[in-house]
Amino acid sequence: MTSAQPDTTDAPRVAASSTLALAHYLERQGVLNPSRVEQLTGLAMSELTDPDRRVPADAHYRLWEHAERVTGDPGVGLHAGQVVDPERMGLVGHVFFNCDTLGEAVTQYVRLHRLINESVLLSFEQTGDQAILCWQPDVAEHYCRQDMDRTLAAVITRTRHFIHPGIRADWAEIAHPAPAYANEYEKLLGGPVRFDCGITRLAFSSRHLGHPIPRRNPYVYSAVLKQVNALLARLQTRRSFGRRIRRLISRQMATEKIDADTLAHQCHMSRQTLYRKLKKEGLSFHGLVEQVRQDKALRYVAADHYALGEIAFLLGFSELSAFSRAFKRWTGTSPAEYRARHLAPPGTVDQAPADTSGER
Repeated sequence: MTSAQPDTTDAPRVAASSTLALAHYLERQGVLNPSRVEQLTGLAMSELTDPDRRVPADAHYRLWEHAERVTGDPGVGLHAGQVVDPERMGLVGHVFFNCDTLGEAVTQYVRLHRLINESVLLSFEQTGDQAILCWQPDVAEHYCRQDMDRTLAAVITRTRHFIHPGIRADWAEIAHPAPAYANEYEKLLGGPVRFDCGITRLAFSSRHLGHPIPRRNPYVYSAVLKQVNALLARLQTRRSFGRRIRRLISRQMATEKIDADTLAHQCHMSRQTLYRKLKKEGLSFHGLVEQVRQDKALRYVAADHYALGEIAFLLGFSELSAFSRAFKRWTGTSPAEYRARHLAPPGTVDQAPADTSGER
């Protein structure tokens, strides 16, 4: 394993407070090696305390791999996420838990998520009586099981601690395959959990959005929000080109062939310039196409609004068999099997969650 380099590139980053929280957990477990943390992150321990400091996402994920090894705990992320320490919470956490209601807090969480982790896209939607959070890495290489575990555990544990102890998930879908500690997820989240879904989603009742936050401090909220908005403004230009290209890919996928030359022409640049600008943001054109196609595939198949052959056409596949092979590569199951699970009637063994396939 190589050491991390200082934070001087345009690669996606995470808040140093997240990395510091992991270091504190390792200290609590009696296995913290400060010099190893510094080697992996490329930053001195003292630098991690800077609220504006950011750590390369790759380095942060390497630290999670190190944490699993030194603790001997495959579920280290799930367990670290259940630790609630208000004194060591990041800026976004202080905004979240000083909002008026949970609904406002969720809105701020999604808006400010880039400050927490630039390598993961967070979206929120409401369908009927359910509210759903969805996490998707910008590229497959940025999916970290331990960090995703920590995120899910922290979301539910902190919400119960600061807002209402009775909040539970209606259901959850986890991108990674079921680990040896799979039974712990349902005990923690409170609802049924399905693994190997290719995407991570957490659903809860919309009625919870109206829960007031009991110990909110308007002064803290105003002061911290001003600070995080300033930080967000400094980051607005970062990775903005990749988001623009992703939107173009999504918009054109069902109407015409997606190729780099066409999109480069629309952006008034050469294909080489397109590739170079994406690379500067740690992205690739083909990676973005694959990401958009996979995201749409999961939504369309679960929704049952289109026949599988129509979905293959909408996603730019020449035939259904090619789409089926790609879908199985993404999820480990066929489109028909995936749809059957999602449409299974309530009360079956493999109960599927409600349809949530609307475009984000």
